[in-house]
Amino acid sequence: MSDRSAIEWTEATWNPTTGCDRVSEGCDNCYALTLAKRLKAMGSAKYQADGDPRTSGPGFGLTLHPDALAVPYGWKSPRTVFVNSMSDLFHARVPLDYVRRVFTVISETPQHTYQVLTKRARRLRLVADRLEWPENLWMGVSVESAKELPRVDDLRRVPASVKFLSCEPLLGPLDGLDLDGIDWVIAGGESGPGHRRLEEAWVTQIRDTCQDADTAFFFKQWGGRTPKAGGRLLEGRTWDQMPLPVAA
Repeated sequence: MSDRSAIEWTEATWNPTTGCDRVSEGCDNCYALTLAKRLKAMGSAKYQADGDPRTSGPGFGLTLHPDALAVPYGWKSPRTVFVNSMSDLFHARVPLDYVRRVFTVISETPQHTYQVLTKRARRLRLVADRLEWPENLWMGVSVESAKELPRVDDLRRVPASVKFLSCEPLLGPLDGLDLDGIDWVIAGGESGPGHRRLEEAWVTQIRDTCQDADTAFFFKQWGGRTPKAGGRLLEGRTWDQMPLPVAA
């Protein structure tokens, strides 16, 4: 976890779990898997889940870190926190009782705003009514292509105070995107040596849909070999809209 983050739409990251596995094409060039391999090679204890640190495994097996649950209590100033930048809280191997413990931490630190993002939208929907939802928890799903639009319907059924979409890496047009009940949309391209192309028309389509629905729109990056390679301007300006003020 980090007390500060380079991700444009958040301020800090917190990883009470690490590790994940592929669920859709948006995972194919996963930044977290690449970073986990590097951290494992550096000897980071959180990324040795594949066993002996001398083996060639990526160190990205799903792992719970109960010791990390205490971290937010020590942050003195309010901040926006991306939960599980290196994992997925709604992965099938994260016990529901552990998800509840994470939600308890969020509830007990109302000075912070927490952003939880998942690709496991079906599990999210199925367990949502078995969780207590703090007001300072924003819930999002990844929607990288039109194939994944059903995730938006799953999210709509969750009683989170703020619901958002992460359309990154955006891999195609989102024809038929319905933003009813959605407060915020993040869009962006892919970065890294194997990055896939991003068409401007895909992004402007999402932006225009957001404007028609009065939904906040945030354009993160065009992508390229590095995250900053293509810059962040869309039609000559940045788009940094947020759904609500950060909790104070």
